[in-house]
Amino acid sequence: MFRENLQDVLPTLPKADDHFLLRWLRARNFDLKKSEDMLRKHVEFRIQQDLDHILTWQAPEAIQLYDSGGLCGYDFEGCPVWFDIIGTLDPKGLFMSASKQDMIRKRTKVYEMLLHECELQSQKLGRKIERIVMVFDMEGLSLRHLWKPAVEVYQQQNCRSAQFFAMVEANYPETVKHLIVIRGLPNGGLCVSAPKLFPVAFNLVKSFMGEATQKKIVILGGNWKQELLKFISPDQLPVEFGGTMTDPDGNPKCLTKINYGGDVPKHYYRSSQERPQYEHTVVVGRGSTHQVENEILFPGCVLRWQFSSDGGDIGFGIFLKTRMGERQKAGEMVEVLPSQRYNTHMVPEDGSLTCVKAGVYVLRFDNTYSLLHAKKVGYTAEVLLPDKACEEKLQGLGSTSPPQDSEASGRL
Repeated sequence: MFRENLQDVLPTLPKADDHFLLRWLRARNFDLKKSEDMLRKHVEFRIQQDLDHILTWQAPEAIQLYDSGGLCGYDFEGCPVWFDIIGTLDPKGLFMSASKQDMIRKRTKVYEMLLHECELQSQKLGRKIERIVMVFDMEGLSLRHLWKPAVEVYQQQNCRSAQFFAMVEANYPETVKHLIVIRGLPNGGLCVSAPKLFPVAFNLVKSFMGEATQKKIVILGGNWKQELLKFISPDQLPVEFGGTMTDPDGNPKCLTKINYGGDVPKHYYRSSQERPQYEHTVVVGRGSTHQVENEILFPGCVLRWQFSSDGGDIGFGIFLKTRMGERQKAGEMVEVLPSQRYNTHMVPEDGSLTCVKAGVYVLRFDNTYSLLHAKKVGYTAEVLLPDKACEEKLQGLGSTSPPQDSEASGRL
C-alpha cells in the first residue's frame, strides 16, 4: 500500500527499495499517511537542494580547508564512522569566509556522502548497511563555539526557516546509529572550564533533536579510548582515538581522512558581511550610559551578546550588581568584563561569558566620553542555560575514577 501510494515520486529517488521505504515508515511509527507526507516533502527538498548533483558540488576553499571532520573507518557491523572535531573548529572564521547557504550545503553533502558510503558497504558486505556512527571530539570546546551567528545557522534552514537539525531528521530519518561524545571531562582531555560549557552547548543542540535521536547520544567518561573500542575495532580507529590505524606515513591522526580544522586565515574573509539583526535598539545620549540587566539564577549559565553602533564608537563593559532592585553606577558594582571602547560603527562586536556566580549581570553601554554626539546602538543579549541532565551525568562521570566496564559511559 505504501509503495503504491508513492508510485508517482519513487522513480525520482536514487534507490527506493524496501529498506529505504521502511526508514520512513519507522520514522512515523508506521502511520501510512504521515510517512507518505514525510517522504513527499523529502522529494521536494531533493529538488530544491539539487541533491542529485550535490556530491560533485565543491564548497568554497575556506570550508574545504577549515571545516573539520571526516569519514574514517567502520564499526563492528560495517557502518561508516564520521568524526566531528569540535574544538579546533573556527566558527566565526568560517562564517566570515563563506555564506550560511554554503555551510549548510556542505553539511547536507556530508549526509549524502555518508548514505552513499552505506550503499557501497552494503554491496561490499552483501548485507544492508543504512546507519552511521558519529563521534564528536569535544577537546578544546570554548566560548567561541557558542558564537551566536554560527549557532543560529544550525537553527534555521535557508529556504523555509526550518531548524537545521529538524531538517536533517526530516530528510535522513533512521540513519544515525550512535552519537558518541568523547573528551567531555577533565580526565578525558578537556580544559577545566569545558565541562561547564558542554551542558550549555548540549542544551542548545538538544532542543533541535527529536527524542529518538537524543536516545542515541552516548557520553563517554575518562577512559573513552577503551570505551570506543566497544563500538569500533582497533584497526578501524585512528591511534589518536585509541586504535591502531595510521596514515600511510604513520601519522596517528589520519590527516588524509579527517580534517582537524584550525583558525581560518583572515585573507579568506569576505569583504562584505551582512549586518546582524538585533532584538533591541536604543539611543545612548551624549555623556550618558545605558544599562541592560540579565538575571542569572545559578552558576554555569552563559551570557551572550551582540551589538553595533551608529554615529561612532561606544564603550561596553559587564558588571555584577551588589544591590538588588535599584540602579547602580559602575563604581558601585563588581566589574566582570572591563569597560572599553569598541569601533562597532565599523565592525559589529559579539561575545559570551560563563557566569560563575548567580546574580544580576549588567551590560553597560558607555557614551560618557562623548559630549557632542549621541550613539544609536542595536543589541541582542541572552542567557544560555545548561542542560541539567547532561550536567549531572558529567558530574557523575567526573567524580569517579575511570571505570573498568561498560558503566564508564553515560547515555542521554
